[in-house]
Amino acid sequence: MKVCSILLLAVAVCVYGQAIANNSPDSGYIFNREPLIVKPYTELPLGTIAPEGWLRDELERMAKGMTGNLDRWYPEVCGPRNAWLGGDGDTWERGPYWIDGLYPLARQLNDKQLIAKAMEWVEWTLNNQREDGYIGPRELRNEDRNRPAPQGAQIYEEDDWWPRMVMLKILQQHYLATNDQRVIEVMTRYFKYQLANLPSAPLEAGSDGKGGSWWARHRGGDNLMSVLWLYNVTGESWLLELAELINKQTLPWTDLFLDGHALATQVDKPFNPISNPDFHCVNLAMGFKTPVIRYQQDKDKRHIEAAHRAFRDVTAWQGQPHGLYGGDEVMHGPGLDRGSELCTAVEAMYSLEKMVEITGDIAFADRLERIAFNALPTQVMDDHTMRQYFQQANQVEISRGDRSFRDDGGLRLVYGLLHGYPCCTCNYHQGWPKFVQHMWLATVDGGLAAMLYGPSTVTAMVANGSEVTIKEQTNYPFEETIVFTIASATSVTFPLHLRVPGWCREAQVSINGNIQQTTSAGKVIVLDRTWNNGDVVELSLPMHLYRSTWYENSVAIERGPLVYALRLEEKWSEVVYPAPDEAGPESVHRGYREVHTDSPWNYALLRSSLNDLEANVKVIKSDKLAANPWNLANAPIELQMQAVKLPDWTIYRRSAGPVPRSPAVDPQDAQIETIRLIPYGCTTLRISGFPWVEHR
Repeated sequence: MKVCSILLLAVAVCVYGQAIANNSPDSGYIFNREPLIVKPYTELPLGTIAPEGWLRDELERMAKGMTGNLDRWYPEVCGPRNAWLGGDGDTWERGPYWIDGLYPLARQLNDKQLIAKAMEWVEWTLNNQREDGYIGPRELRNEDRNRPAPQGAQIYEEDDWWPRMVMLKILQQHYLATNDQRVIEVMTRYFKYQLANLPSAPLEAGSDGKGGSWWARHRGGDNLMSVLWLYNVTGESWLLELAELINKQTLPWTDLFLDGHALATQVDKPFNPISNPDFHCVNLAMGFKTPVIRYQQDKDKRHIEAAHRAFRDVTAWQGQPHGLYGGDEVMHGPGLDRGSELCTAVEAMYSLEKMVEITGDIAFADRLERIAFNALPTQVMDDHTMRQYFQQANQVEISRGDRSFRDDGGLRLVYGLLHGYPCCTCNYHQGWPKFVQHMWLATVDGGLAAMLYGPSTVTAMVANGSEVTIKEQTNYPFEETIVFTIASATSVTFPLHLRVPGWCREAQVSINGNIQQTTSAGKVIVLDRTWNNGDVVELSLPMHLYRSTWYENSVAIERGPLVYALRLEEKWSEVVYPAPDEAGPESVHRGYREVHTDSPWNYALLRSSLNDLEANVKVIKSDKLAANPWNLANAPIELQMQAVKLPDWTIYRRSAGPVPRSPAVDPQDAQIETIRLIPYGCTTLRISGFPWVEHR
C-alpha cells in the first residue's frame, strides 16, 4: 500500500497527464489536450453521481416545485411559445437558464418525465441550426424582455451572442450524459460561424450596432469555456484561434482584478451599463472564473493570482458572512442590510466549480461550500414554489416596502415567483444539481476525487478501465465524519483524492479501521493503493468554533463550513394577487409571502465569550438529521452563548439598522441573556453579523 501526499500530485499530473492528452473516447473523460495545461480534475459523465440523503431530498423537492413545473407556472416565457421551442415568444436567456438546471437534475434523479421535458429544448436546438451554423432563434424586437414579443414582431438583423452561451452549456451536459455526436457537429458548425462573424459583429456591438451586447462581453468567459471544451473533444486547432478572438473581445477580468482599486471603487455606484459598466453583481460572479478559464490556454499565472485577488478584494470591500457580497444589482459595499441576488449565488458556485476542476485549489472549494451551505438554502422556500430575489445577511423582516437598495415596487425581498427580475426564477435551478455534478471528479492520475462533500454514490471508471462504485455516507456539513465504502467486482488499483478544507486544523484518515495519517488544513490527501470490494475509508474533519470579522468590526460565529445566525421565530403570511384568466388554476403563484418576527434581534455578543469560543459556547446536536435539515424546525445543530441587547439598534427602512461599530456602547443596565444560534442556511430571518461589547 502507498499513501501519497499532495506534494506528489504534481508529479502524477505531469506524467499521467501526457498519457491521456489525446482524450481516448474509451475513457469517457474529457481532459485538456496539448497545448493547454494539464488540469488535475475533470467532470464525470452526467448521471454517474447520484445524490443521497438530504441532497436527494433537496433535488426531489426541486422537481416537485419550480424546477419541474416552470413551463406551467411561468408559461409566457418557459411554455411552448418560447422561441427556443420554435414559438414566437421570448428569445433571451430565461428559457435556457431553466433547462441549464432542469437537465442535470432530471439526469441525476433519472426522472424520465423531466428528461423528456428538457429534451424538447435540446432537440429543437440540435434540429434547427441555420445553414450558416447559427443556433437558436433570431432575436425578437422586444424592448421589455420580461414579456414575450407580440405575435408577428419584427426581428433584429443582428443577434446577441449571450443567450447562446447558456445553450452551449446545456449541449455540453447532454453530451456528458449521452455521448450524442450531434452535439459535436452542431457546436463545431456554430463555432465556425463565430470565427467568421465575430470580427465584424463582436461580443459587444460597436458604434455601427453590429454584434452582441454588454452582457455578452462581460460573460464571454462562458463562451471561451465551451470553445476549449470542444477543442478537448475534437482537437481542431482552429478552435484555439477562436478562443484567442473571444478572449480579446471579453472584458479583461484579469487586469481589472489585479488593479487594486477595481473592486474598492465600485461601492455605491449607480447601476448604469454605460457609465459604470464593470461590476454588476451577477457579471462579477460569472467573471470570477474567466481568468482561470483563460489560464488553460496562455498558461500565464497572473490569471490565477487575479482570481485569488478578486476574492480577497471582494471580501474586504463588499464581503458578507455567507460567502457572497453586497450586490443588489450594482456592487453596494459590505453593509449587512444590503441585498445579495440569488443569481449571484448559483453563478458564483458554478464559477468556483470550474475553478476547482482546473486548478485543484482548496481555497476555491472552501468558498464554494460556504456559498452552497449558507447562502443558497435560505433563498428558496422549502417546497421550491417561491424564491427571494435578494437576501440580507442581517434580515429581520421580509415584507413589501422600500429598503436601502434598489427595490422597485418594494418586492425584491419577498418570497415570490417573479418578484424582482424573473432571471432568478429561471437560473437558480443549476445551483444544487451542478454542485452534485462536481462533488466527484475524475483525476488526471486515473482515480477519483471527492472535492465537495455530501451524501452521494458515484459509479465510474478508474485506472485500467475498471468500474468502481463508492458510496459516501455522511451528515456533512453538520457532522464531521465522512465514510466511503468501495464496491468493485475485482481488486483494483487507483488513487482516491480527499480534500481537507482550509478550516480543518487536523484531518484524520483510516482504512478498514486502521489510521493511515493525519493531515493539516488545505491539503488533498491521495490514497493510492489496491482496493478490494468492501474497503471502508473514514475521513474525520474535526469542526472547531471560530469567528470572522465583517462590516463595522462585527463578528460572525462559524463552525466548519457553516456560519451560525441568531434563531428568530417566524410568522409567515401570504398575499394573493387576483388570478389573470390566462394563468389557469396555478395562478396562486402570482402572490408572494412575507415573514415577520416577534423575537428580539438587537443583540451584541460579549468580548469575553469571543476570546474563548470553545469554553463559552455550548454546542447542541440533534440525535437524527431530518430529510430536509434546512429550516427552523429541523436545524440539526444549535449554539448557545451569552449576549446583551442594544436598545439603540433598531429597525431602519424595514431592515435591521446599520450594525453598530464594535466595540459597541455597553448598556450597563442590560441583563446578560443566553441566545440561540443555528446554521445560517436553516434561517429565514436572522442576525449573522453581530456587534460586540468590551467590558463584560
